[in-house]
Amino acid sequence: MKLNTETSAVQTLHRDTGQRSTRSQVRRGRAASQKLPKWAYLLFIILAAFVSYRILQHRAAEIKTAQPPARPVSVTKAIAKDVPLYLDEIGTCAAYETVQIQAQVNGVIISRHFQDGSDVRKGDSLFTIDPRPFQAALDQAKAQAALDQVTLKRQEDLRARKVISQQDYDTAVANAQKSQAATEAAQVNLDWCYIKSPINGRVGLRNVDVGNLVGPSTTPLVTILGLDPIYTDFTVAENDLSLVRKYLGGSNLKVQTYLPDGSIAPRVGDLYFIDNAVQPGSGTVKARGVTPNPDHALWPAQFVLVRFILDTLKDATLVPSQAVQVSQSGPFVFVVKPDNTVDLRPVKPGQRQEGDLTVVEGVKPDETVVVTGQLALSPGAKVAPEAYVPRNVGKPQDSAVSESTR
Repeated sequence: MKLNTETSAVQTLHRDTGQRSTRSQVRRGRAASQKLPKWAYLLFIILAAFVSYRILQHRAAEIKTAQPPARPVSVTKAIAKDVPLYLDEIGTCAAYETVQIQAQVNGVIISRHFQDGSDVRKGDSLFTIDPRPFQAALDQAKAQAALDQVTLKRQEDLRARKVISQQDYDTAVANAQKSQAATEAAQVNLDWCYIKSPINGRVGLRNVDVGNLVGPSTTPLVTILGLDPIYTDFTVAENDLSLVRKYLGGSNLKVQTYLPDGSIAPRVGDLYFIDNAVQPGSGTVKARGVTPNPDHALWPAQFVLVRFILDTLKDATLVPSQAVQVSQSGPFVFVVKPDNTVDLRPVKPGQRQEGDLTVVEGVKPDETVVVTGQLALSPGAKVAPEAYVPRNVGKPQDSAVSESTR
């Protein structure tokens, strides 16, 4: 038993020694294999750098591909200009003067000197009433006046010699004065036979013809309307009354009148009248302007558009109306920065001017704003700006229609 035990120990010792020898050989083989040449390290570094460069290049290409291209937009610069502060209203024209020609004496019309609907000047002849009876009355009055003057002269001589009484002299003076008054009255009646136009204007359709018997109690012979200047009647809403009262009496207060079709240039007149009370039914205040009308382009009762100019805004900032957009946060414009990126700028829009321009607060003059192409933009987006070409506008009625629907 003892011998077997020793043999077994010796075998175990040899086995352990063999295993340790084998492990040592493995370690020496690994150490020998880890000793690589320097060029291998250099090659590895070069390969790693190349792979890294290709990865970075690929990522840069992906980023460049993902960035959207510059958006084409039309732009223009904001401008500073003096513009009117106004109210746009709807109105009608009215004759500056309306005269109904009435016969002042009884008689028969023997002639007419105008065409219906023609223009007449002050002093032009319109009708002639038979003057013969009035001429005879005038001649009789003159004869009586001459006789009374001779009688008065005789009475003056007698009174100087104290031959007649004071009463006789006073009667002679009174008769002379009475006959002189009768002569003047007869002259007036004779003058009334020649009916003339009292104003410059346009005659309407006559109501009588030659041969008609006319007089103070008959219908008017014809009506004449004064057309230059002409009244422009309009109303101001009750809500705007406080603004209007603020500028009443100002030197810039004007009334601009024009036709809806734009066939005539706007005509600027003065405010003539504004009522002292609000009309209960409509909630408006009557107003009237006086408008020059030398060519008679405006006619009484004609429908017109009215721009009631209250004041002048000095150096107001203007941009095209299309530039102003509206979002949930309110009105805004896109402002183009020097690097061709856009900035969203909140603004406070004002009145429309000259058809295509709008007063804004929040933009400075000479800043570049986007006019078209806003739908594809966001703050910081890159744009390719092009000059904006405005559309053909300039009639104030373009804005008047929109303002009158407020």
